Amino acid sequence: MTTIRELLNTPVAGDYDLVVAGAGPAGFAAAFTAGRLGARVLLVEQAGAVGGIATSGLMSHWTGDTEGPLYEEILRRSSVPGPEENGAWRQVINAEKLKLLLLEMLSEVKVDVLLYSFAAAPWLEGTQVCGLIVESKSGRRAYRARVVIDATGDGDIAVRAGASFSLGREPDGGMQPVTLMFKIAGVDMERAVFPGAFEDNREIPKGRIQDLGKAALSAPAGHVLLYRSSLPGIVTVNMTNMIGIDGTQPTDLGRGDLACRRQMGPIVDFLRATVPGYEHCFVSSAAALLGVRETRHIRGGYTLSAEDIVEARRFDDWIVTRASFNFDIHNLSGSGLDKDGAQQQFRAKGKYTIPYRCFVPEGVEGLLVAGRCISGTHKAHSSYRVMPICVNMGQGVGTAAVTAGRAGVLPRHVNVAAVQASLAEQGVRL
Repeated sequence: MTTIRELLNTPVAGDYDLVVAGAGPAGFAAAFTAGRLGARVLLVEQAGAVGGIATSGLMSHWTGDTEGPLYEEILRRSSVPGPEENGAWRQVINAEKLKLLLLEMLSEVKVDVLLYSFAAAPWLEGTQVCGLIVESKSGRRAYRARVVIDATGDGDIAVRAGASFSLGREPDGGMQPVTLMFKIAGVDMERAVFPGAFEDNREIPKGRIQDLGKAALSAPAGHVLLYRSSLPGIVTVNMTNMIGIDGTQPTDLGRGDLACRRQMGPIVDFLRATVPGYEHCFVSSAAALLGVRETRHIRGGYTLSAEDIVEARRFDDWIVTRASFNFDIHNLSGSGLDKDGAQQQFRAKGKYTIPYRCFVPEGVEGLLVAGRCISGTHKAHSSYRVMPICVNMGQGVGTAAVTAGRAGVLPRHVNVAAVQASLAEQGVRL
């Protein structure tokens, strides 16, 4: 590739205890937690909203039965009245309500937020990250920080700082397919069905619903996942599907977005013709953010495994507790559940912890990672990548960043017992 040499003088626009790149559930939680602990925090997000897939991605609900005090606070403050006040209804997401709530929560703890701003590169001095370089309509700016947290989902900042990583599945680099979530209106909610898992192949008048979807929809689409929303007559659809997409490549992201948008019309036609209650449905909105499930796994001091999850391991250096979800591996070669996934057949000995070592990239100082890019295997990732667990990750690394900054040590050398004590004061239970 031909290159050009640039000589840049980048203005330093701020000095913070913590700068967080990416405002999805993990990044939001890290920034909010650190701000609540009294740190000076900057949160940088390329979209026009905080929340990532939960908001810009139009995700239907918070999945699983993970527990955590910040996660519980988000549910309590964002939930809408419903028939299951203490059950699954609390986990339904109203994206517009959540966008406002998350911004208000950040304001409450005095976190500075830069929306429409791209986390372009780490500010490096040798192998130590000393801040973040940001590109926006104002131009290129640098922000100094005692600690930087990479919550970009793809580990962009960690990789540009020199962290090592693997891409996707261990044998071949294959990555889970991408999805563009969308909502449909005009649904008769009294008659509608809501299959919420690949293994939910319920009978409807014309046959078994997953079998009908696979027969009617062109590959790689074919599964039927439909979820109640908090609004009357509106259902969230998780049925677009594109395989072979590398979410670290913009050309692939564009190709995936186009393919998923083209699938929306045939999906609506299928629902109208086949599924009770959906005879008059139509597309009301589509996500602004393509749902990328898997890309880089940043190598840390420990790689979380599927066995750790099944065995419900309790690590001495935990900073995430009470995590719980199945192996939600979407088929890497088509629709439905991958051969290595397990939803209704998933079995574990309890809820699991994630050790601090998974969040500290090898070979890079001053940086922590949070979200789906932490150090773990392809199969383990399919469990910990979900949003409630990412909230718990953010709370853990946000606390670790503040603890390290106040002690004047690099994050790698933080006293994990002190981090755990702070988390316990916040209500985190082992």
